[in-house]
Amino acid sequence: MATKPELIKKAKSLGLEVTSTMKIADLNALIASADVKVETVSEVKEDKEVEVTAKAGKRSAKSLREKEVLEAKKKAHEEGSEEKPKRAVKPTRTKLERQGKGIRASSAKIEKDKLYTLKEAIDLAKETSHVKFDATVEMHLNLNVDPKHADQNIRDIVNLPAGSGKKIRVAVFTEDSKTAIAAGADIAGAEDLLAQLDKGKMDFDILITTPSLMAKLSKYARVLGPRGLMPNPKSGTVTNDVAKAIKESKGGRLEYRVDSNGIVHAGLGKVSFSSEDLLTNVAAFISSIKSNKPTSVKSNYLMAAYLTTSMGPSIKVDVNSLLK
Repeated sequence: MATKPELIKKAKSLGLEVTSTMKIADLNALIASADVKVETVSEVKEDKEVEVTAKAGKRSAKSLREKEVLEAKKKAHEEGSEEKPKRAVKPTRTKLERQGKGIRASSAKIEKDKLYTLKEAIDLAKETSHVKFDATVEMHLNLNVDPKHADQNIRDIVNLPAGSGKKIRVAVFTEDSKTAIAAGADIAGAEDLLAQLDKGKMDFDILITTPSLMAKLSKYARVLGPRGLMPNPKSGTVTNDVAKAIKESKGGRLEYRVDSNGIVHAGLGKVSFSSEDLLTNVAAFISSIKSNKPTSVKSNYLMAAYLTTSMGPSIKVDVNSLLK
């Protein structure tokens, strides 16, 4: 039988208020009534849980069943996906493999790591041109220059001996339109030409004028400048000898300029040209490039050279063959 101090201690643990004057019988009765309340509360809680699961909502019997079904489906899907073999990932195709049949067939004729002499490159460029039109033969030179420096911003004009093969439309802004037309100009005039410029009509490739009339074209600089049509004394399109400028423009006049990456791009003829004519044009172009070598460039000037045709594959040219 429990002693009085033990009963008092147990009653206090149950949160009951007791005094030292209470008898053992009273303590036993108080403790017994407290145990009954605890059991009743736990039973009531269990009943409430059953009632909650029976009501509508997330914990209703219907929701719980749906949750079990979804979990079963998810588990089955995961098990099924683990059993499925992984699809083999196809390797990424190269840029050449994504090209058309024509350029792929042309590229197959070029040895990737070989440096071709200029003569070999020209013959191969003519052979690998797969387009139906008369393609332009282009040369791209990577120069060891920094165009941010004024003395290394390479720019010049060269006359191609065999011509460019392009049909150039020349316009002359002049008071003497008859003389300009007789010299070979396609469009010539003064006020009528300005009227066309006012309408935004620029049906020409080169515009030539005299120094005395240059001031009248100043207000059209924003229109002509971005298109490369603004006359410039450095390019020979502002001159008193209009007949000579027309002749040079109609011939093989080529204006080139290094881009921001130090590369010069130039069209030097057509595929229909003979190899000898293309060699002559390339020689004139390279001679102009070498004559414009900046004095501040002490090391190699020509870093790399490529020959290609319109929409054709590029051919790496031996730089040493260009310097001979």
